[in-house]
Amino acid sequence: MIGTIDALAGLMRQDGAIRIYAKKLAPNDNTKNQVYLGGDFTALNIIPYGDIGTDDTKLAGSVRDRAKAHVRFWWVDENGHHKAPNAQLILYPKYPEVRMSGFLKGCRNAPADVMRVRDEGRVLFLGITGEGRVLGYAAAADSPLARELYSREGLEEVGVFLELPTMPEAGSTKERLLAVLAAIYAKHWIRSQKLGADGIARPYTARNGGGYTLEAELGISPNGYSEPDYLGWEIKQYAVTDFDNFRPTSPVTLLTPEPTGGYYRDQGVDAFVRRFGYADKRGKAGRINFGGIYSSIRPYHGDTGLQLRLTGYDFDTGKIFDLDGGIALLDHNEEVAALWKYTGILEHWKRKHAQAAYVPSLFRKPPPEYWFGPKVLLCEETDLTLFLRAIANGTIYYDPAIKLENDGTPSMSIKRRSQFRIRHDQLGSMYHKTELVELHI
Repeated sequence: MIGTIDALAGLMRQDGAIRIYAKKLAPNDNTKNQVYLGGDFTALNIIPYGDIGTDDTKLAGSVRDRAKAHVRFWWVDENGHHKAPNAQLILYPKYPEVRMSGFLKGCRNAPADVMRVRDEGRVLFLGITGEGRVLGYAAAADSPLARELYSREGLEEVGVFLELPTMPEAGSTKERLLAVLAAIYAKHWIRSQKLGADGIARPYTARNGGGYTLEAELGISPNGYSEPDYLGWEIKQYAVTDFDNFRPTSPVTLLTPEPTGGYYRDQGVDAFVRRFGYADKRGKAGRINFGGIYSSIRPYHGDTGLQLRLTGYDFDTGKIFDLDGGIALLDHNEEVAALWKYTGILEHWKRKHAQAAYVPSLFRKPPPEYWFGPKVLLCEETDLTLFLRAIANGTIYYDPAIKLENDGTPSMSIKRRSQFRIRHDQLGSMYHKTELVELHI
């Protein structure tokens, strides 16, 4: 039997866990009622999941109102780790809430004696690995592990979870992140650089080097799949004009998903740009652009004839009632020019983190250099429902930069860039908790 939380953390670290959470189980958290993971979608930023699929079972009317996603789940104990092949998340957007089920089915060594009962005081520990696996350990109510957790104070809360330090002697991930950012701030001007896949930082001269330079200082190699991650925190650098007023020079890009439906998806981006785009306004020959600002509170765009809408969404309650709907660009005839289905947005949401740090930077040249700090905006517990609500009220807007170049020539090409953005001073609407921290050096 594992006797202490530190011993369990060590075991999970050996299996690759980089973050560890604990969930105090209620009586209804069992195999019959599933494990409740929160009355919002915060859990989706904590637990890695696979492809999203809508449930074909008709539960409440004619529309699909829940989705499922596979979880790569293993139970761990002192005898090894044991795969639970049927573990999955169940998403109920109409409530909203997230639950986990199937964690015992097909796993001979699963802790059924703990997860099938309704005892108050049980604890479910979850370790998250860098490869997207989930390690689970269930502690009975009368176990030393459960008693130790209930006696601990000062643990960080993330939704329904408590975050446990993977290395207690090093402090919490927040403390460690702030210490590293303070050290980077103390360096003052840093030459622009980019960390290669081989772990070597090399000079970088392009103007977009702020993020790469900060990542290199943090030891983060650029990754085309997900946002830069340090100790489980999403790291976002943004340019400011000075450190006194912190006026950002550009908005924050939150998501960059390609449409998953509508004319854009059915006919292709080439046909989409030709139909809804417009000739380059600077007169560049052979170029057709699709740009502009689109929000749910703006009228149809004068150049493209499209408007941003939310379909399958209840504006009064802020909840999804049809998972087949989504964020849509509609023309005057209500034809869907582009659609980001909710299931597709959920897929893209995997890249988000429950915690994010926004770090300001100054730039100067020559040579290109950056100075990071001294105040960091820490944001915690982002949630898809907050994202959709911000789209509904116009806080988040669609700002594409799609263009077709060299039309009519063999070198014709298309550049795609779909992005949903927000003003920096409105970032707080995307998180349940925000804190502006001054770094100490």
